[in-house]
Amino acid sequence: MVQQFEFQELDLKGAYYIKPFYATDERGGLIKDYNIDAFKNAGIEHELKETFYTISKQGVIRAIHFQLYKPQPKLMRCISGHVYHVLVDLRPASPTYGQWRHFDLRGDEPVCLLVPAGFGQGYLVIEDAVMSYKAAEVFYGEGDSGVRYDDPDIGIEWPFEKVGGKEKLIISEKDWHLMSFREYTSKVREG
Repeated sequence: MVQQFEFQELDLKGAYYIKPFYATDERGGLIKDYNIDAFKNAGIEHELKETFYTISKQGVIRAIHFQLYKPQPKLMRCISGHVYHVLVDLRPASPTYGQWRHFDLRGDEPVCLLVPAGFGQGYLVIEDAVMSYKAAEVFYGEGDSGVRYDDPDIGIEWPFEKVGGKEKLIISEKDWHLMSFREYTSKVREG
């Protein structure tokens, strides 16, 4: 079986749900989640500058991360496990500003999300997981930022029951101290 790349633009303009090239035979399979020509043919400019992976235990929640300066468009895929992945449009001029969408990403279902520059993203780890990030910019530590996972103005509906309840969450010290969506809005308006 061979499945070619399929690109579906989301209603959050610039974000894509992507089924990668996938081929199987009696030996197993091959997944190609990025090909510069396939992306360009779909009208997506995404050239890789950095690739990294996160390894997370069940119950880890990674808040709505982004870079305030030198934003990183990212192609993300769950390599193993299961995450409840969230995208948030943080582009002030966008008609979908502050809106979020979620996707169940699983290692056994090869799909990718293209997270555009100007978006935040985060996830709740439902089963121990490895996530792949293919970034179009090199990480710029001075611009590293985020919004709290539980911000009431964004109102993300996390499936905490799938990890044993909110009291079972594993949250980094950094993520506890992220800004609110209102603080973010004030910051970007000030320039």
